[in-house]
Amino acid sequence: MPSRYLSFRCSVPWLILLLQALLLIRSFLGFPGVSDTYSPSRSYPEFQDVNHMVIFGFGFFLMVLRRYGFSSTGFNFLLVVLGVQCSMLADDVLVFLRGEQNQVGLESLAKAFVSVTAVVISTGAVLGKANPVQLIVMTLVELTFFSVSRCINSTFLQVPEHLTVMHVYLFGAYFGLALTSRFPEPPPGLDKNRSTPKSELFSVLGTVFVWVFWPSFNSVLAYSKKNAVLSTYLALAVSAVAAFMLSALTSKDGKFRMAHIRSAVLAGGVAVSYSADRIHHPWIAMILGLLGSVITILGFHCVQRCFNPALKLQDTSGVHFTFGLPAVLGAVAAVVLRVVEEGVETQWNDLSSLGYFIFEDVGAFCQTISTALVTGLITGLILNIKLLKAVHVSKYFDDQFYWEFPHLSVGF
Repeated sequence: MPSRYLSFRCSVPWLILLLQALLLIRSFLGFPGVSDTYSPSRSYPEFQDVNHMVIFGFGFFLMVLRRYGFSSTGFNFLLVVLGVQCSMLADDVLVFLRGEQNQVGLESLAKAFVSVTAVVISTGAVLGKANPVQLIVMTLVELTFFSVSRCINSTFLQVPEHLTVMHVYLFGAYFGLALTSRFPEPPPGLDKNRSTPKSELFSVLGTVFVWVFWPSFNSVLAYSKKNAVLSTYLALAVSAVAAFMLSALTSKDGKFRMAHIRSAVLAGGVAVSYSADRIHHPWIAMILGLLGSVITILGFHCVQRCFNPALKLQDTSGVHFTFGLPAVLGAVAAVVLRVVEEGVETQWNDLSSLGYFIFEDVGAFCQTISTALVTGLITGLILNIKLLKAVHVSKYFDDQFYWEFPHLSVGF
């Protein structure tokens, strides 16, 4: 076997060992202001749901490429378990800088799991193009910048802590888009980035798991868990129904397209994420689910045909129209709901206060997406330096570059 295939032996294991050693040292020494005692929590069922969703659900959701199944699930698992520790470290650093007190508990662990979803979403944009070293570096950089973005939103824009984490869809999608723009496009004749009925089936299996556990994901950090669960489920149900309807209407032969279903059924969960615990009328959540599915299906057709070719982007898993566009819709909807809610409470008399609330929400949205795009571009440039052994375009979307296949090694 060529030495090129063995080049990661001298980089990946040692990089993982170094990072894990640093995380262990940090856990042993700790930071001032961070308590080593475990805080009491009754949110273990919600945490388990989030755990299943991020590791199992998204792991299979990314198995859309016909020759990249091992890497999709394996690398997702590695990045999640490593990223959770890095996210907790980043939160500890922010607590130390703020001079606040923090306790290690299920709530902080759940917050880390939600934060690492940004990495999972971004991975979908560069799926099959980035090697393990690049993905690990991407995880460290992205989680650091996402923590900084959350800190800016909570400190300067007075966004509640649990809502700063819900910007994970917006940050992950646009960070991934900016990142994938720095990777060379595969040659036109390369057909390894296609899907097969088997890979689509595994991907839909992951989609179903993500769909089932999404109410827990949106409610695990919310103040009003019952409202968040009810709003999220209604939005998901309507988006799923609309996905089947719109798929049949927009396809040439009137048949359902699995790519539509796989993306659009999740749009409702993203669209209500910012305001799920503040929605008091079921019809609002249902309308957001419908609009999320519509914008995803339209994005599937328009973005891939116009936006991506013009900017020379190859969004492998379609994270832009699956997570990015519904997240934009959700951010706009959150501003509208906030304006209506505050306006009704003040009877539309205190317009200065109302304008301040609008400034907070719009500022948090603009800050998050701007930080994601700028840091994504910078990270893309970093990942393509020679030290990180960028993969040649001819080796894109191929498991055999990273994994052992004993049944194929006969004769070597």
